[in-house]
Amino acid sequence: MTPSTIEDRQVRFERGTHDDAFLLDTYTKLVYPRIIEEKMLSLLRQGRISKWFSGIGQEAIAVGATMALRDDEYILPMHRNLGVFTTRGMPFRKLFAQWQGKATGYSKGRERSFHFGSQEHRVVGMISHLGPQMGIADGIALAHKLKKEDRCTIVFTGDGATSEGDFHESVNVAAVWDLPVLFIIENNGYGLSTPSSEQFRMKSFVDKAIGYGIEGVQIAGNNILEVYDTLAKLADSVRENPRPILVECITFRMRGHEEASGTKYVPKELFEEWGRKDPVANYEAWLLKHGVLTIARRDEIRARLKDGIEEDLKHAFEEPEPVPVAEAELGDVYASEQLAVGSSQLAVDPGSANAPEKRMIDAIQEGLRQSMERHPGLVLMGQDIAEYGGAFKITEGFVEQFGKDRVRNTPLCESAILGASLGLSIKGMKAMMEMQFADFVSEGITQICNNLAKMHYRWGQNADVVVRMPTGAGVGAGPFHSQSNEMWFVKTPGLKVVYPSDPYDAKGLLMTAFDDPNPVMFFEHKAMYRSITGPVPEQPYGIPFGKARVVREGSAMSVITYGMGVHWATDVQQETGIDIDIIDLRTLVPLDVETILASVKRTGKVLLLHEDTLTAGFGGELAAIIAEHAFQHLDAPIVRVASWDTPVPFAIPLENGFLPKGRLKAAVERLAGY
Repeated sequence: MTPSTIEDRQVRFERGTHDDAFLLDTYTKLVYPRIIEEKMLSLLRQGRISKWFSGIGQEAIAVGATMALRDDEYILPMHRNLGVFTTRGMPFRKLFAQWQGKATGYSKGRERSFHFGSQEHRVVGMISHLGPQMGIADGIALAHKLKKEDRCTIVFTGDGATSEGDFHESVNVAAVWDLPVLFIIENNGYGLSTPSSEQFRMKSFVDKAIGYGIEGVQIAGNNILEVYDTLAKLADSVRENPRPILVECITFRMRGHEEASGTKYVPKELFEEWGRKDPVANYEAWLLKHGVLTIARRDEIRARLKDGIEEDLKHAFEEPEPVPVAEAELGDVYASEQLAVGSSQLAVDPGSANAPEKRMIDAIQEGLRQSMERHPGLVLMGQDIAEYGGAFKITEGFVEQFGKDRVRNTPLCESAILGASLGLSIKGMKAMMEMQFADFVSEGITQICNNLAKMHYRWGQNADVVVRMPTGAGVGAGPFHSQSNEMWFVKTPGLKVVYPSDPYDAKGLLMTAFDDPNPVMFFEHKAMYRSITGPVPEQPYGIPFGKARVVREGSAMSVITYGMGVHWATDVQQETGIDIDIIDLRTLVPLDVETILASVKRTGKVLLLHEDTLTAGFGGELAAIIAEHAFQHLDAPIVRVASWDTPVPFAIPLENGFLPKGRLKAAVERLAGY
């Protein structure tokens, strides 16, 4: 017997043990997204909708994969996976409202297409960057594994997106951690207009699996029964024996990447060839041939589905457009703190009287340990943080106390680990990722700024993630281990940005960060770890975000600062004797504007100090706020003192020149004499 090929299997259906009811139900699920697609293309030609990403020709993969999963298992689809949403039973009326940007859609008009999710349906939608959802799938699968739930996660990607770093990172992490996730690659031959021959060299994507030490399976993606049967068996297998499997589905996209891009770049003969492999037409013909489906039953099914679509469209078109209300829009950027997952409420800012002296590093370690004790669902992740204890030894001894499941060494895959952190949050857990140095966060900007930050605003999903950021200069570490990059995140709505200046605040703010259900960028100045000491209560406590600290009350001028700047300002005040009012912001987002303005009104002169570079540093934002809201109280121009607009130099003499510390005293004296 001649071995079957993928081409043969695209059109050769094997009934197996499936009864007629299953085969007919599968037909209904398969034809439904096709009928929706045909209606959408008609509406597009009429100008009644503005954009459409068509999955015609690829329906069998989305439908078969979704059928293969249990209803409580997560699936992470992409543009052309309408069948995921319909098979999960998501109402077409609400889906159409989503596509039209109506307030009744899943994202209240804030997103289009399939850029949304639904916890009710265990669907986590994509973002336009394509690759980052694979890291999220890792996190969901990790949560299943940690909770000892026998579950499988499926995540989709296209052949084009496999060239992105997120694909490599996510598959690698899943392989190293034996995560129960199926990576589904829809190989339709094109990344928008770029053919496979210009994207990669290997013949098939299953060849990639070898490099990760995992299994690879190739499926005839236009055969609904092969897709379902294969994925159902694989899902059962990884539930029993957790591990990732790379699954390549051979298929073809019969329309453009999106309708406006057209298909002129595709040879005509390919459409003819794949037209003969149409997943809906062939399955329907096979059912008719074997008497499972009759013409009358077929027409009844299609008519019923079309009638439902028309009825839903009638109502969806009549629904009002969203109305921009500032309070509502701003209110949805962050999750309510009441969503926090954890134990009893923290003591709030108890003060440090009679508390033992601790170094900054010890305070952070204590806050981290007590947070692990308070939150059993908290998982720590980072490079070398387990037995080694991290680059700065903050997690030293944690493995012995909490185990390797919760204190996890990671590959050098910052983006995938940040995505996994979000996946843990989707499953109701908490995550902390330690950047070995804050500089390395650039490897995860997409996950932080486009996934973590936007998730709650887009579809109400909180991102319960803390990213610890060892930051700052002054230790001769050069341009890639010394940056002050807090402003990369201050301007991104949805993130909270925290920057303590002493041990008491470091512990309290860190513990608050773990009680907060929103993504928190937690900056820790490396030079303070072992050089700054102060009283720190031994019991757990929190310090509210958005509440600045008046370090010292004075009348001559206000120095508004944070981080290392607090210590520089204190030193200059003691050296000069000038009666400086020193404000430590503690958090940049949220910002305590009330305390800032009260200080300005108290002194009439303002110096804004930070270690970050002058241009686009936080001082510029503060200056604008003060000029807008307290201009009449100013007795002198606002002064900014910051680092030079250069990368951080390595040599100590150059670094000393770069930092603002050496220029602060002169600036304070000039302002005092104005």
